[in-house]
Amino acid sequence: MGEFVFLAAPPPGGIPAAPATFSPIWERATAGLTREKRFEAEALPHLRSLYGTAYRLTRNAHDAEDLVQETMLRAYRGFDRFREGSNIRAWLYTILYRVQTDAYRRAGRSPGLVELSGEGPAVPPPQDALAHGGEEIERALTRLPPPFRTAVVLRDVEEFSYEEIARIMDVPIGTVMSRIHRGRALLREMLASRRP
Repeated sequence: MGEFVFLAAPPPGGIPAAPATFSPIWERATAGLTREKRFEAEALPHLRSLYGTAYRLTRNAHDAEDLVQETMLRAYRGFDRFREGSNIRAWLYTILYRVQTDAYRRAGRSPGLVELSGEGPAVPPPQDALAHGGEEIERALTRLPPPFRTAVVLRDVEEFSYEEIARIMDVPIGTVMSRIHRGRALLREMLASRRP
């Protein structure tokens, strides 16, 4: 049998059967345990990948920790609104993105967009560049403007679909595609300028 939590001493004669419609207090008392265990089982396994993404977005270990901590706090508080069976990973990344956006607003700065000139075709860099220049790519990725960096990280590192990224960033899918294209073009440009 599972554990029971009593909010008060049981009435004389034992514990009555739960009514067909639970009282709000009973619902909160029993749902709290289930909710906590569900959160641990479903959300906590994504903690490491959330931190990796947060670090790539903030470029700072302490800021990344703060971002993930606030994300998990908001996720826990809003876990009752999460539909069981839906994509919890995308839901957590949506919260992460919104927390980051809120942090930019609080800091009085908004992610800026940069117009590119002379951008090339939307093709990823050659595989050998990825294999031998991992550190260069990480450094170049950290220099991308935040909206482009977020889109590229979510697509190329976390492997979200365009539709999922659009929902996470709360922008149209065309904007996502444009940001990924421009972010990749900027990365190519930065990497090409470092080569002899």
